[in-house]
Order: sequence, then structure tokens, then C-alpha cells
Amino acid sequence: MTKLTVLVTDDDQAIRDGIEIYLKNEGYNVLKAADGEEALAMLQQHEVHLIILDIMMPKMDGITATFKIREERNIPIIMLSAKAEDSDKIHGLSVGADDYVTKPFYPLELLARVKSQLRRYVQLGNYEKEDKITIDGLQLDEAGKEVIVDDVPVQLTPIEYKITELLMRNAGRVFSTREIYERVWNEEAYNAENIVAVHIRKIREKIEADPKHPRYLKVVWGIGYKIEK
Repeated sequence: MTKLTVLVTDDDQAIRDGIEIYLKNEGYNVLKAADGEEALAMLQQHEVHLIILDIMMPKMDGITATFKIREERNIPIIMLSAKAEDSDKIHGLSVGADDYVTKPFYPLELLARVKSQLRRYVQLGNYEKEDKITIDGLQLDEAGKEVIVDDVPVQLTPIEYKITELLMRNAGRVFSTREIYERVWNEEAYNAENIVAVHIRKIREKIEADPKHPRYLKVVWGIGYKIEK
């Protein structure tokens, strides 16, 4: 699995479409539903890793949908509501929601909540990672802990492998140096730019035929790095 999938459920199409834009820019797959019934149907048809769920919706509201989801699934749920009262927040969390965002919300705040929930979900190992990921001539073999380029294994250090795995499992998504450092080293980034840059350079030297004109590992100037899909 190279991408995580988020299901956005809201009866307001403008809100669904707006959230979709931000999530897709971060490299997530996005599914959309207009009510709780449609969301439950999509969960039966697709692999979903996080749900953004409005409380007030026709046919089936978010509270009822959350209750039904929790009967079978443990995926993260972030609730949306136009109400700011503590009682609504407590009700949503009591039936199984993991987080709560009040409308109107800042898209970047919601995105940060999504990242936080998915990071916790992934680290707990609640979904199965693919053993092999192939992107053009670049392949990651989880079982053998190796990276293969055009059928030739390359020797990466453990840190280089972890960086490559992070980027390949999220192909198309741009990671800042801070994100890479904190995800790979599991500690707060402090003056990490040079450390990450050195490892990126070494990875390029090993996986790219021409490191100065990379085929896979691209820099997005002023933002970070990504593996091209």
C-alpha cells in the first residue's frame, strides 16, 4: 500500500470538495460520502484508514454512523460539527470518535489532526503493509529489507532504508526535512536539515543512474522531498 485512504463524509458538497483538495495535496487517496449510510456502504467496498465524519447529516447522522462503525472497525474517526458545546464533543467521543473539530475550521488544522491520527494508527500496526512496493524500476522488499533498482539490489544503511521506505509508501507526497527526521529517527527535529540532506544525497547516489537528474527521489524546492509515482 503506497497511499492511505481517507473517507470524507459530509452532506455539504463544498466542504467535501474543499477537504479533498487539501488531502490529495498531501498524497492521500480520498473517498467522499454525503451521509452516514453512504459512508457505511463505502467501508464495505474500500479499504479506508481514517474517516472524517460530520455529525448533522440526513438519513444517518455521524453519531449513529460512528456507533455502527465501532461495532466492526477500529479505524480513526474525526468528527465535524457546527456545534461547539462540550456536550456534543463528549457525546461524539463517547461513542468512539478519536477527535473532534468544530466548524468553521481551518483546513490546515484539520489536516494536522488527520496526520496525527494516521501516524498513531500506522505506528500501532493496525493495518497491514504491503511486503513489496514497485514504482517503475524501483522496488522495496519489506521481507528482505532491501531496495532493488532495475532488478539489481542496492546496499542501503538502516537509516537510508527507512527514509526510502517512508517515501515509497507515500509516493507522490512531499515530506519536509522535519517530517522525515521525526518519522525516521523518532525524535524531535533540531537543526536536522543537513542530516536529512546528507542521507538523501547518499540514497540518490545508490538508486539513481544520474543523481544530478534523479528519476525517483525528487526535491520540491522550499518544501521537501518525495518519491515520484
